[in-house]
Amino acid sequence: MSLARALRWAGLLGVLLLAACGETATLPLAAGTGPHPVLPAPRPMLIPTVNIAPADGWFPRATPVAAPGTRVVAFATGLDHPRWLHVLPNGDVLVAETNAPPRPGDSGGFKGWIAGLVMQRAGATVPSANRITLLRDTDGDGVADQRTVLLDGLNSPFGMALVGEALYVADTDAVRRFRYTRGDTRITAPGERLVELPAGPINHHWTKNLIASTDGTRLYVTVGSNSNVAERGMAVEAGRAAIWEVDLRNGAHRVFADGLRNPNGMAWAPVTGALWTVVNERDELGSDLVPDYLTAVADGAFYGWPYSYFGAHVDTRVDPPRPDLVARAVAPDYALGPHTASLGLASSAGTTLPAPFTHGMFIGQHGSWNRRPHSGYQVVFVPFEGGRPSGAQPINVLTGFLSADGRASGRPVGVALDGQGALLVADDVGNTVWRVTGTR
Repeated sequence: MSLARALRWAGLLGVLLLAACGETATLPLAAGTGPHPVLPAPRPMLIPTVNIAPADGWFPRATPVAAPGTRVVAFATGLDHPRWLHVLPNGDVLVAETNAPPRPGDSGGFKGWIAGLVMQRAGATVPSANRITLLRDTDGDGVADQRTVLLDGLNSPFGMALVGEALYVADTDAVRRFRYTRGDTRITAPGERLVELPAGPINHHWTKNLIASTDGTRLYVTVGSNSNVAERGMAVEAGRAAIWEVDLRNGAHRVFADGLRNPNGMAWAPVTGALWTVVNERDELGSDLVPDYLTAVADGAFYGWPYSYFGAHVDTRVDPPRPDLVARAVAPDYALGPHTASLGLASSAGTTLPAPFTHGMFIGQHGSWNRRPHSGYQVVFVPFEGGRPSGAQPINVLTGFLSADGRASGRPVGVALDGQGALLVADDVGNTVWRVTGTR
């Protein structure tokens, strides 16, 4: 073993030994889930809780566990860190094979060192493939039999949206527009930059997602914060922790809503037409805080970050405080459990999965690294009534990503419905896209 590798493992062992003395959740995960989560007193620690699920991948022929009345198969395997999905009108499935770009400003200090070791152990430090791959099922058997590189040479791409004959891709630093013709399997013409996005040497939350408005005139783009809780100051947070609205005609943009620490998935509610998102909340307040959440997003609304969480629960670590902003902070609609890393979001409108999956939202939970015991590592469904969460607990759709001894066979990220109403799930540790259907 090389000296450098030995030092890395020694450092990781030191982190794990420190973490072994850390705190443990005192509440069941369900207490931090639903429209009215239990929010205990914060338990900040000098050494953050570190509870890594080492990334193993799947054994041959192994799969996640599907909910009763459904089955799961591998739609495509052998991908390179597939994170996000978009289904085209002709049924082709686009997959963003991607990972974090170089971020030299996000690795300094003790916490940065810990974060680097954690991400390495969790399988999140592989180089980014920087491409969009197209998967096509030509014979309708539910397994992709054609695979081509639609776009490459990108910069940590994530979100995708098709509007007319334009395919929009959210790189980590810009939204780019490419000309697309129905049935294309390769785009070679250079794209144009529609709008620059906050990036730079820190770029703490690098994933940028997007969704088109229902009338095809605007894009909504997620931009995560540049820190956990503004410990680097607010100057580096300009335009971040927000969802932008972008005019497709000229790239003009504005902040649509902010105070959202790290929004990722977005979806339109079929009944109300409201924009919904899932958000990763802050760390280092203990295993019971703070729940990630699902919420409708109102134009001009502020959701608390970094000054407060779930409405008026003040985070005393932030200096100077902003009581004026806390006073108008909107409480999210539905908590998804602390540290679940809820990323993917898809409306069930058009699904062919059986009840109880007909009205609500599917959510891909990438899984915790700083909670004891683990949380997430599953795909769940939040039932809706009248265009809003019914208040019931989430229903498991896919589980089995985490072994009994806390090792990760896979980690779900993006979710989407395909042209037949089946649920697709991107698994960036298993390097697979899973497909969930009803058993009938």
